[in-house]
Amino acid sequence: MPNTPNHQPGAIIIEGHVQGLSNTRSLGEAGIPVIVVDKNNCIARYSKYCRKFFKCPDFQSDAFADFLIDLGERENLQEWMLLPSNDHAVYSISRHKERLEKIYKVITPSEKIISQIYNKQNLLTNAEKSGTPYPASWFPVKYDEPIPGNLQFPVLVKGKFGLNFYKSTGRKAFLIQDAAGLDDLLKKLSAQLPATDLFIQELIQLNAENKTLSFCAFCDKGEVKAFWMGKKLREHPVEFGTATLAESVYVEEVIKPTAHLLKQLNYTGPCEVEFLLDPADNQYKLIEINARTWLWVGLAKACGVNFALMAYNYVNGIEQRYPSQYETDKKWKNIFTDIPFSLLAKFKRKYTSISNGKKGKTIDALWMKNDKRPFFMYPVLIFNFFKNR
Repeated sequence: MPNTPNHQPGAIIIEGHVQGLSNTRSLGEAGIPVIVVDKNNCIARYSKYCRKFFKCPDFQSDAFADFLIDLGERENLQEWMLLPSNDHAVYSISRHKERLEKIYKVITPSEKIISQIYNKQNLLTNAEKSGTPYPASWFPVKYDEPIPGNLQFPVLVKGKFGLNFYKSTGRKAFLIQDAAGLDDLLKKLSAQLPATDLFIQELIQLNAENKTLSFCAFCDKGEVKAFWMGKKLREHPVEFGTATLAESVYVEEVIKPTAHLLKQLNYTGPCEVEFLLDPADNQYKLIEINARTWLWVGLAKACGVNFALMAYNYVNGIEQRYPSQYETDKKWKNIFTDIPFSLLAKFKRKYTSISNGKKGKTIDALWMKNDKRPFFMYPVLIFNFFKNR
């Protein structure tokens, strides 16, 4: 597939899960060649818009960057765009950005910028500077450090570097109800990772109204060129989980603080900035930033904001008009996760209803009339995953 006048540079979608499939389709529909790379079998490889699929080393390893360089040289992929859908891949690409840019167009920011996002202490320092509210947080230096007297329980114990924390504990976070429980957990964690890898954050009490709000932006050197907002309606696990049903919304209050934060970070490319509404003071508070596209990016496209295509046009210097508005009240649903997890949550009385609500059209996360194969492969891949665990 050489880059001749008849063969335009394409895009390499890194991780072909649901968001990778959406990005594959978004670019493929625009006539842009797409290759999918994943460390496992994935649904995006079965899309008719995927021209080739390659298995790669673990995204966290240096071998992953070596693989991409070898792939680019072997397949003659000069000037192709790298578009990751995975945090590990984002971090690896940022670390090796200078090497990768000798072959590829790289939308992922530099390691300097990524470290201001994925190191939660750095992120909250930037939030403080930009005036973006966030929950009260404590970053311990040592395990025998006294718990701050002003820390309000319940709290979440998370990783200052989320990727390392999950790898060490197998959990994204621990919910702790009181000081005694926190003491017990810290004693257990002391055998797994240093205290400086932790941060403890006051829990924002969740209810039916304050589900995770995502402000999703495309930026150029800190300037928000386009944005879209969505809210998780259902997720698994029920709290702090992955969306199974989401809705397109508009929330005026988060626009200015997010714009200030992204300007502070000098961020370029697509990103997802997550907030929760704190009932205690009625403020939207920063939870985290994902420096990539997110699971339900297909909903943004269905509402008129095509983040994958914006990224492609940007790195290739193609003039584009950024959307200034989008549809709201449109929903996104993954039936393979939403139905079983919602029934389970309703059985446990976590949900009172599992309907989609009355307003707005619902799009399927996987189904596309003229690209059906990924929909039917999804349950096959899930079955194989659990069978081989």
